[in-house]
Amino acid sequence: MTSRISATVQQIPKSGIRDFFEIVQTMSDVISLGIGEPDFVTPWHIREAAIYALEKGKTSYTSNLGTPRLRSAIATYLAQRLQVDYNPTNEILVTVGVSEGIDLALRALINPGDEVLYHEPCYVSYGPTITLAGGRPIVVPTRAEENFSLNVADLEKAVTSKTKILMINFPTNPTGAAISAEKLAELARFCEKHNLIVLTDEIYSELTYDGATHHSIAAIPGMKNRTILLHGVSKAFAMTGWRIGFACGPADIIEAMMKIHQYSILCAPIMGQEAAVEALERGALSVIKMRNEYERRRNFVVAACRDMGLPCLMPQGAFYIFPNIAKYGMTSKEFALQFLQEKKVAVVPGTAFGASGEGFVRCSYATSMEKLKIAMERLEEFLKERK
Repeated sequence: MTSRISATVQQIPKSGIRDFFEIVQTMSDVISLGIGEPDFVTPWHIREAAIYALEKGKTSYTSNLGTPRLRSAIATYLAQRLQVDYNPTNEILVTVGVSEGIDLALRALINPGDEVLYHEPCYVSYGPTITLAGGRPIVVPTRAEENFSLNVADLEKAVTSKTKILMINFPTNPTGAAISAEKLAELARFCEKHNLIVLTDEIYSELTYDGATHHSIAAIPGMKNRTILLHGVSKAFAMTGWRIGFACGPADIIEAMMKIHQYSILCAPIMGQEAAVEALERGALSVIKMRNEYERRRNFVVAACRDMGLPCLMPQGAFYIFPNIAKYGMTSKEFALQFLQEKKVAVVPGTAFGASGEGFVRCSYATSMEKLKIAMERLEEFLKERK
């Protein structure tokens, strides 16, 4: 039946992360530094809000846009944290995670052949989702020697008359790179110059370190009307399985996204929406505690990598390190497979995040310090055996 499958779907590769972890599933006693998921359980008060909603019989559909209560909570939260004001009535759409929000935005905006710029290394779904929407993905590489920052000079080389959208993700998965307010202002001017729409994925925005403040491009004067801000509760609030994200933007674009959402998904689960209200309204202390622990782990794994001679930038956000393994004469996939087979530690090949990830591996420090210490000991052994 292969010939009956869509040609577009046939050309899209499987996720490099999931493909690799099919191998991991065949092994026992593996320490996983691979999946980008908090090792914390959703805080109790958030779980309790969902339990209470169930006890009250809240098991129905909601508005396609999401419950009014959650949209109001989102509007208040973003106004306080990012200084961007959204009308909860028509500028906010609750989605099944940020992944659905990305898909909806691209399908709502792209005509066949429209080009979308995005920076790489990047989250695995960006390129394939652009292709599925009928667009043409245009990669703009970022470099370790420039702290994986996105440069306007590189964007200028890539932009054409067919370019319609710029996708950005800061803090970035997989590199942990953040972006300064000055750089963000340069990106804003670039988008205005070329009349581009911005999709900004800010799912890791609460997880910034060293006292840094996250800035959103949507807050820059003149940018809100050309920006779709994508966010959710998965990472900062340890709520990956609840599948609650949200998209905020101009009312006409949100309306277009909602039309696709209502026919394909209908609405996000009401229990998750109830939990998300509790997270946004009363979850700040839990986020701070988790972020502080991530920062402690980050400091440990970066120092450990550097001590063993493995080049590694200090991540400014998210919960990943992206060490350079090129000097060991292996591809990223070879390194990850040998490390897994010999030392039973799972990391993700950098090429899972695009061709510019070659020579790197991604390690998540969203796991216990005990496991991180063992993993770093095994990594040191593995590297010494290759000198």
